[in-house]
Amino acid sequence: MSLPDPEKTDVSRVLRHIALAGLIGSLALVSACTVRPLYSNAPLSAGSNASANAELASIGIKPVKTRYAQQVRNNLIFGFGRGAGEPASPAYSLDLSVTEAVESSALVQVGTDQDEPTAGSVTLTASYLLHDANTGAAIASGKRSITSSFDRPRQEFASYRAQIDAENRAARELAEALQLSIAQDLVRHGKTAG
Repeated sequence: MSLPDPEKTDVSRVLRHIALAGLIGSLALVSACTVRPLYSNAPLSAGSNASANAELASIGIKPVKTRYAQQVRNNLIFGFGRGAGEPASPAYSLDLSVTEAVESSALVQVGTDQDEPTAGSVTLTASYLLHDANTGAAIASGKRSITSSFDRPRQEFASYRAQIDAENRAARELAEALQLSIAQDLVRHGKTAG
């Protein structure tokens, strides 16, 4: 049986103290974290008693003019209301403007001498302005873009249909991005309003 080495004992004691201090520091850091789910049952705004889902469902979206803008609007209405449709008396009003850019992405022809594009992309860009429906005060504004690619077959109708499908995909994804952005704007507005 041997006696413990005094140098090793001091080093291990110091290492234990360092590890304990690191653990306490980590626990203090984690306990200070204020992360909460965006779509929780807690209200988004400080003055609101409604849950996040109820507050998002109370957003009325003004009509738009183009087919692709209507696709974005429809997806937003479905996402905000969770399939329940538009609110009867909205607490918020959303002005939505959607633009489209269709571009040829690649010129690759195999076996022909024609320079026809074989791939394209649709970029939908939405600008929004969120107002308080009662006061008319602007709460938030923003801009988001989504690009969706598509293949351009030689048949004209098939190429047109592929572009429409790409617009629909981009509209769906853009609505999801806008929904998240607007929810974050409502959270920020709640912090500054309260």
